[in-house]
Amino acid sequence: MKTKVPPLDFSFVLASSVHDMKNSLGMLLNSLNDVMIQYPPQTESHANSYAVLEYEAARINSELIQLLSIYRLDHDDIRLHIDEHYVGEILKDQIIRNQGVLQTRKIELELDCDETLQGYFDSDLIGSVVNNILLNCARYCKNNLRVAASHTEEGLCISIEDDGPGYPESMLESPDHFEFGFSGGSPHLGLLFAYKVALMHQSKTQQGFIRLHNGGRLGGSCFSLYLP
Repeated sequence: MKTKVPPLDFSFVLASSVHDMKNSLGMLLNSLNDVMIQYPPQTESHANSYAVLEYEAARINSELIQLLSIYRLDHDDIRLHIDEHYVGEILKDQIIRNQGVLQTRKIELELDCDETLQGYFDSDLIGSVVNNILLNCARYCKNNLRVAASHTEEGLCISIEDDGPGYPESMLESPDHFEFGFSGGSPHLGLLFAYKVALMHQSKTQQGFIRLHNGGRLGGSCFSLYLP
């Protein structure tokens, strides 16, 4: 008697593969960091090559994490762990995490956040959102990034600005109804992840959201995450 094979759940297979790739890429990043320490760049060209390798590996790793997280969010496999946190500490952790990329790409970063500023949110998820947007901004900015946080009438606002070309007009036409697809060759995974994480944060009268615009203090793109 033949055993009946259950139908293949491709999304589960894909998620499992992404998990394995993420772990392998994490090991690759650690090895790359060891190589950079043992054999520091001797020329500007050598330093630029290291910068490209480090950035692209970190970007791919970040996108794999986003894919896995989005899968888990859609399958209710992620639970919020809301607690009170110092916002500045969360932001500093992500800046330190990307310090190598910022230094090799010669990017100046300004952090504007009161040390006493606190908020209620899931620190791991919000940290991941900040990390994803930082990496994306590091790709498109010229020389400067600005990370800021403050309490506003719409809730706790965490914003990341750059001096790059800004968001395409098509992404700004309907700021409350983001269309996630492959327009322009990118599925905008970072924004999709940020959007879903923001929606998960809600109170009785408010719900988290994201907002995109161009301009700001640096003249480029400005990403804002609002939490109740």
